Amino acid sequence: MTVFIATLNQIAFLFLFILLGYVLSRWKFIPDNAQVVLSKLENYIFIPALVLGTFIGNFTAEKLSITWKLLLGSSVLGLVAIGLSLLCVRFCSKDKYERNIYTYGLCFSNFGFMGNAVVSALFPDIFLEYLLFTLPLWIFIYLWGVPVLLYGDGAGKPTWKQRARNFINPMFLCMILGMCIGILNIPVPLFLDSAVASAGNCMSPVAMLLTGMTIAQFNIREILKIKSVYLVTALRLIVYPLLFLVALLLIPQSKTFATCAICSLAMPLGLNTIIIPGALGKDTKVASGMALVSHIFSCITIPLIFVLFEHYFV
Repeated sequence: MTVFIATLNQIAFLFLFILLGYVLSRWKFIPDNAQVVLSKLENYIFIPALVLGTFIGNFTAEKLSITWKLLLGSSVLGLVAIGLSLLCVRFCSKDKYERNIYTYGLCFSNFGFMGNAVVSALFPDIFLEYLLFTLPLWIFIYLWGVPVLLYGDGAGKPTWKQRARNFINPMFLCMILGMCIGILNIPVPLFLDSAVASAGNCMSPVAMLLTGMTIAQFNIREILKIKSVYLVTALRLIVYPLLFLVALLLIPQSKTFATCAICSLAMPLGLNTIIIPGALGKDTKVASGMALVSHIFSCITIPLIFVLFEHYFV
């Protein structure tokens, strides 16, 4: 019960910021370009600062011994999720575009914004390991998820060179920089360390505000009527985590790997299915329904999954 209450409190805290972002955007308390400004701050300052500070303070020679295990395990888990999603999505929709949206949502949860916020609050001791664990997932997203599923077969489909360029972004650059500073034990000035820590602390609330502001752009009554959204949400929030817990009974794993995996699997559906197709002028009604429904239900499913995990596997 202690785990459930602690997790529920943290999820409720995050969901409060989602609600706040929704209200601020829906009732026009903020300028129309506020979402764009906050998104740039999040992606260019707050997330990179959190990643940089984590690696500077925690990436040591001892961590190298478990890095390859996390990367290998995450890669295998990601490939299994992709295969399972391609199978399950056949029962969710007959429309090719909707299938792509559902496939992306099932393959890649909101392990970035939501996952970082949850892990940094509930499992701060393994946040570095969680960032390493999600590296292969980002690779799958950049090389396959976004270009194949979200861009589709249109003229705007990026080349392999353009896909590779996606890795040159502030988060990955700060990760490499943090690794170098951490492994070499390079001293960091106090004022810079404080600035990085303060900026990193802004990541979670701003990420949740952005989630609420994104959802506020759509008609809730209409998107809640899409029945297939509930099936995809159930698969993402309940079936996938439970399958992993069953797999742990058959193939025991380290606590660190298991915790990182369950945290990524238990998160709601991501927001790229709204942001990227929306920028291309495609229909985002189904994607917004996935985001709304999955984030609402995750307030209960995440604490419950964590309780099962702590009770049976820790």
